[in-house]
Amino acid sequence: MTDLPGRENDPNDNPFAMFGNPEQIAAAMRQFADMLSAPPSSGPVNWDMAKNIARHAVVAEGDPSVMEGERRQILDALNLADLWLNETTTLPSGVDAPEAWSRSEWIEKTVPVWQKLCDPIAARMVETMGGTLGSAGLPAEAQSMAGPLMGMLKQMGGMMVGSQIGQALGSLAREVVGSTDIGLPLSGTAALLPGGIASFSEGLELPAEEIRLYLALREAAHQRLFKHVPWLRAHLLGAVEEYAKGITVDASALEEQLRGLDINNPEQLQQALSGGALLKPEETERQKAALARLETMLALVEGWVATVVDKAAGGKLPSAAALAETVRRRRATGGPAERTFGTLVGLELRPRRLREAAALWAALEEARGLDGRDAVWGHPDLMPHAEDLDDPASFVSGGVQFDLSTLEEGEKDTGEGSEDTGDGK
Repeated sequence: MTDLPGRENDPNDNPFAMFGNPEQIAAAMRQFADMLSAPPSSGPVNWDMAKNIARHAVVAEGDPSVMEGERRQILDALNLADLWLNETTTLPSGVDAPEAWSRSEWIEKTVPVWQKLCDPIAARMVETMGGTLGSAGLPAEAQSMAGPLMGMLKQMGGMMVGSQIGQALGSLAREVVGSTDIGLPLSGTAALLPGGIASFSEGLELPAEEIRLYLALREAAHQRLFKHVPWLRAHLLGAVEEYAKGITVDASALEEQLRGLDINNPEQLQQALSGGALLKPEETERQKAALARLETMLALVEGWVATVVDKAAGGKLPSAAALAETVRRRRATGGPAERTFGTLVGLELRPRRLREAAALWAALEEARGLDGRDAVWGHPDLMPHAEDLDDPASFVSGGVQFDLSTLEEGEKDTGEGSEDTGDGK
């Protein structure tokens, strides 16, 4: 057939153009089927549905089961890395039963922590969506009589939020290399993903064994912290929750997005809700303080991990310096992981002062040795604050105020030891 002049790109020439890309249609149909088949949920998010959507997302791009040879390589790397860390930190091993995960297994293993982090903001999102969808789809005189319908709309809003979370987790699962590489204790198990390591290695002209072992060092170092610093897990997750309490849903923006949409068309609603534009933080002092605490603690965790890992790898892995810089850029400049986390809870998860934190840990080690450096993790009140990253020398010379035994004796004398909130303030 000969195209008529000026009609080369006319969609009317293709009677099927309105249906879009067949792969996109198939993906949308799968997500819609998950939503329709999902059983009712008692919370704001149906996590079974979210997990199904996330798994479909990773399987669509290929998520083979971990082969025995890959599993053995991962376990050997984690065990060897753990031995090397014995030379660079006084914290005991955190690698009890290492594992190798597929991306689908990462989703399954980490969902309990995501649920804890996402449910508070999801509840506010669903509540706002229910009211906005109702007002957008009903005449004013009918809204007062729409109790049952409003409940249905809230349920639909919960399904849409669950769909968004599922897509976000699916995206994150395609990027992560282990259970800790976004800086939060998502699992108590030391684990690496062969598929994630392969993606990380793309474009790096370095030996695969060295890449795998360097990433195993980072995983094992994180696990030592999260397992043997009792207050750290609650402190990090609590800081995220505290920040999330100040996140609100921009109802006017949501209404603008939904105006003119067909509430019976889930795909249109999903597109309107994509991204994090509808989430906004309240600029309160409490909100700013929670964000500062979180960013500082993330930097301190990452800085300590970088310090002990680089020392453990030095002289053993020729590619250690190049890999360290690759990881630093990946964590400090942000990427899909940070954007995905922003979609989930309205927050970029980024250690903005990683280099300063690493310099502080190095100065502590030089002045006090490994024992003195790692003893700082003994209590949240001993930890550096944001201003200490600007003046590490002053923090290092802090002297008696950083003696844990002195702190404990003071608590006994005053009887205030049970009042610690664990926020480091």
